[in-house]
Amino acid sequence: MAEFVIKLADERGRVQQQVQTAATAEELRVRFTHAGYHVFSVKERGGSSRRKTKLEPFLIFNQQFLTLIRAGLPILGSLQMLAKAQKNSNFAAQLDDIAARVKNGDSLSAAFEAQAGYPPMYTTTLLAGERSGNLQEVLERYVAFQRVSLSFRKKLVASLIYPCVLMVLVTAVMVFLFTVVIPEFADLYNQLGNKLPPLTTWLLNFGTWLRHNFLWVALVVLAIGISFWRFSVSERGREAVDGLRIRLPLIGNIWLKYQIALFSRTLSTLLAGGLPLVPALETAARSITSRKIAKGVVRSIETVREGQGLSDSLTATKVFPGLATEMIAVGEQTGALPAMLNSVAEFFEEDVSTALTAALSLIEPVILMFMAVVVALILISLYLPIFSMGAGQTGQ
Repeated sequence: MAEFVIKLADERGRVQQQVQTAATAEELRVRFTHAGYHVFSVKERGGSSRRKTKLEPFLIFNQQFLTLIRAGLPILGSLQMLAKAQKNSNFAAQLDDIAARVKNGDSLSAAFEAQAGYPPMYTTTLLAGERSGNLQEVLERYVAFQRVSLSFRKKLVASLIYPCVLMVLVTAVMVFLFTVVIPEFADLYNQLGNKLPPLTTWLLNFGTWLRHNFLWVALVVLAIGISFWRFSVSERGREAVDGLRIRLPLIGNIWLKYQIALFSRTLSTLLAGGLPLVPALETAARSITSRKIAKGVVRSIETVREGQGLSDSLTATKVFPGLATEMIAVGEQTGALPAMLNSVAEFFEEDVSTALTAALSLIEPVILMFMAVVVALILISLYLPIFSMGAGQTGQ
């Protein structure tokens, strides 16, 4: 028997965390699910400090694992072989622990769930494959899902690189102007002793103050950044940040569609692997980042349990776009729900890609225009006294 930390919610929606004893994490999850609780996560006590496995190495591991299983090698031997081949010591240690658990009689899904850092969708997919006897087939579907997810994520990151680099350059130029260039002009004008325009005076005073207090300003900005990060990883902070992100112009709608696409593809993969609808919805809710959408999915689970259709349940949450629920309704009526969910994911992924490209095409000129206006104002303010002195000498 082992101790597990279980995070769950009761019928009133109150979230709590308990330490319970069970043979496996899956046994504990089933016990509380049958008791009427919604289980968010089950982790072995003391294992939460391990680092999360990165998506790309995890994909490579699953491709290799699938290849070995296809070749007829036993699961235990495949795990031991892949553990020895891992360069990442943390990942290798986890695989060694998984192999030891499997050797002692644990199921593969329970052995992975006892570790920290693995997506809930993966352990649930393994469980579905073990129960149906089609582990190889569900692993193939999961690897295909991972490939698409990784490719789409890389495309999004690549789209955001240029605007981020541009923002860094703009910030660096501003810091250089205010901490180096402007104080040099302040020294020059102090030596000349001429009366300066109000805008130039304010700019020189601010530049001089920033140069002398730059370290304190940097420390304050760093403190604010750390405080925001700590707030954003808390339960209340995640909800606040998610709500703010969804309400942002342009970006909010893109983020919402991306989460809908992720949910649809996750649910499609789980259903195609043979998992029943309610457990698949519970896993899909834990797999998405948006708290608003996850809560909407959790609310829909209750009505699905009562016999209502998935499309009607998702529509009642008022979170999912009408097009998504209409396509899901067609999938339910035709008996091809996994395939239709996959189509929903493909549609919204394409929509996200198009909308992101359009948004970035607007953001980049705005950044450049902002930089041009600020630099122009600074230069005009700095050189205005020189122009005034030149005009005065010409008039004499």
